[in-house]
Order: sequence, then C-alpha cells, then structure tokens
Amino acid sequence: MLQHLLESALRQTMNRLVRPVLNPTVPVPLQRRIVRQAYRSSIPPKGAKFEATTVGGIPVTRTSFSIKPHGAVLYLHGGGYIIGSSSTHRGITGHLAKTSNCSIVTPDYRLAPEFPFPAALDDAEACWNGLLEQGLKPEQIAVAGDSAGGGLAVALAMRLRDKQQSLPASLTVFSPWVDLTQEQLYEPECEPVLQPSWTSKAAKLYAGKESLSNPLISPVFGDLSGLPPLLIQVGSQEILLNDAERLAEAANRQDVETRLEIYNSLWHVFQVHSGQLDRATKAMETAGEHIKRHLAG
Repeated sequence: MLQHLLESALRQTMNRLVRPVLNPTVPVPLQRRIVRQAYRSSIPPKGAKFEATTVGGIPVTRTSFSIKPHGAVLYLHGGGYIIGSSSTHRGITGHLAKTSNCSIVTPDYRLAPEFPFPAALDDAEACWNGLLEQGLKPEQIAVAGDSAGGGLAVALAMRLRDKQQSLPASLTVFSPWVDLTQEQLYEPECEPVLQPSWTSKAAKLYAGKESLSNPLISPVFGDLSGLPPLLIQVGSQEILLNDAERLAEAANRQDVETRLEIYNSLWHVFQVHSGQLDRATKAMETAGEHIKRHLAG
C-alpha cells in the first residue's frame, strides 16, 4: 500500500513539476536550470563517491561504490540532447555503480542547440577511446544510457562496429529515444513526463541539418547486427514505449541477444527513483546483473 501511494505521489510530482518545464516555449537555458534542481530528488545511495575528471579529453563524473570495482560502465545521460548532465544523473549512476559493482563514467557531452549532431556522438566515442587508453579492454566496459542517452548508446555501438572496432561487453538502455522522426509515438492514457511538442523541438535542435532518420540519430532505422547483448527497460506510461518495443523487435530480427522489460504504470526513466520506489530499485538491480553477467572475468 505504501509503495502504491508513493508511486501515485511521484507520478503527480513529475506531472506537475517536470512536465510543464519540458515545453518548447520554455527557453533551453531555463529548462537546464530548473531540471538541474528537479533532479535533486533523485538520491544516490549512501556510500557512492563522485569524482570530476576527464576521459579522452571529455569532462566526466566518475561514480564508484565498491572499493574494487569490476570493470566500467560508460553511462550516457538523457535530456533530449539539449539538457541534463553528469551531475543531474548522480542518483542513477550511484545506484548503477552499486548494483553493477562497476565504475560509472558519465561524460558531459556537448549539447544542442549550441552543438548539434554529431557532437554528442563524437564526445561519447572520444570517452570510449579514453577508457581504452587508460588500459581497460572493450570486454571490461559496458555502455548504458537513458532516453536520448539510450539512443546515443546504441548509436555509439553501431559506429564502433562500422569502424570494425571492438564492441562493449553489453548495452543497457532505459526508455531509449531511438526514433527522432516521432512518426510512431505511443499515446498512453497518462504521460507524466514528456510532451511530444518538446521532444519534436529537441529532435530538430539536435539533428540540425541532418535527416531525423539518419541511423546514427534514430538507431531504430539502422543495422543493429553484431551489437552486444541488449537490455531495454521502459515504462508503460510514456510516449517512448513504441521506441523501446521497435528497438527490441529490430534487434531480435538481426539476432542481437535482447531482453525487453516493460514496467506497467511507470513513467519515463522511472529508474531515477531507485532507492525510493521498490520497482525502480528492482529494475536497477536487474540492470546491474545484466552488466555483471556480460563483463569479462
């Protein structure tokens, strides 16, 4: 009963405080400031440690929980490619560090509209290469991300494969945004977080002069063959449900080991409430197990 009440309260909080800010009429700088404050409600576990540093020339936050982490996760934050940072995602990365027993490296990749595609992808690749330069092997690194960061994680793996480079041990994506054309958006009865008008504007700001159907912008239109094992988690109360389902279908068609988890009555990137909401905590535990299972050693 208490968890049911908490779910209801969190849903109302997202609907009343976050959703109105994610509006195309709100200037992007103001969105960034307000969302930065809103993410204060996403609380990392006690014992999580955060270090500001650089990897591959990209500013990052390195999150750790274990004294001896087993491998690393390159975590790409969400925010429609226009908002968000490694600081806003400390709750998620703290809990993922705990459940995966990994060091979580979250780059502050460049954001649109100041830096449209392919800036974010270039920065993600630079950070990946930086981890390799630090001595980690590809099979010791997983890649994960939420929302736009989930799409970016898949795009990064596709780019590495196309360059015939070694791939990460696994991919984990929360509510991935993988079709920026928005031609097949889901229409749930309740959507507590996202507005299609906001995601549409963010998509155009990110794509710049590129086509929204470019596979490195909208990976659902790309060749997913040869990608590493993929875990997809999504809520049933979000407009990106179809994105997640179509990504899973495309990956399965191309023989990618894929697991799709749909959490009924939960919303976009509900994992931000790990440590508070039991189902979010459980989802993060599942993500951690997926990462650990596929890391070398």
